[in-house]
Amino acid sequence: MPITVLVVDDQELMRMGLEMVLGAHDDLEVVGQAENGAAAIGKAKELRPDVVLMDVRMPVVDGVTATARILEAGDGCKVLIMTTFDLDEHALGALRAGASGFLLKDTPPEDLVSAIRSVAAGDAVVSPKVTKRLLDRMIADDPVPARDPGLLDALTAREREVLEQIAAGRSNAEIAGKLFLSEATVKTHVGRVLTKLGLRDRVQAVVLAYETGLVRPGG
Repeated sequence: MPITVLVVDDQELMRMGLEMVLGAHDDLEVVGQAENGAAAIGKAKELRPDVVLMDVRMPVVDGVTATARILEAGDGCKVLIMTTFDLDEHALGALRAGASGFLLKDTPPEDLVSAIRSVAAGDAVVSPKVTKRLLDRMIADDPVPARDPGLLDALTAREREVLEQIAAGRSNAEIAGKLFLSEATVKTHVGRVLTKLGLRDRVQAVVLAYETGLVRPGG
């Protein structure tokens, strides 16, 4: 079965271009388009796509609000944000709302296709390093909402160390080298961290690390 995609953008040419790019791949199927967040919410409920390719800056209802509403519905859709700016506060808001990542609109077509496949498979597609830089940049003007540090009590000391490394933007291989563990062991720890904290992916782990004060801007 192909991966079904809903394309959301307020510019018709952008929607058409994205549909053409995705339509060239047998394992991807664009099942609908929406010109704003309100339309996206309705289309997502009707079509139940695997992935929603979401613009953030739109009239009527913005992409951040639409992302939150779509994910709250619990229909299993994953949201991938498309933004013009790599340090976009709207992209940060979408990550907080549960988006699986974001890409710049000038991303090469092959990277876009790869990202959609990754999101559909349950992975995050934004580099944690980019997420960390985004959070560092935005936190001064838009403080990260405080979360109870007690949430982290569910973690063992080693799992807490692993979360700190995730928040630093390190890959499993880098974490393994830093903590003198095997990569397989790190992968197991990462899975346990996500499960215990009820997180979808590493992006949400980075955000939570900030929200609980485990890491600080610039740290």
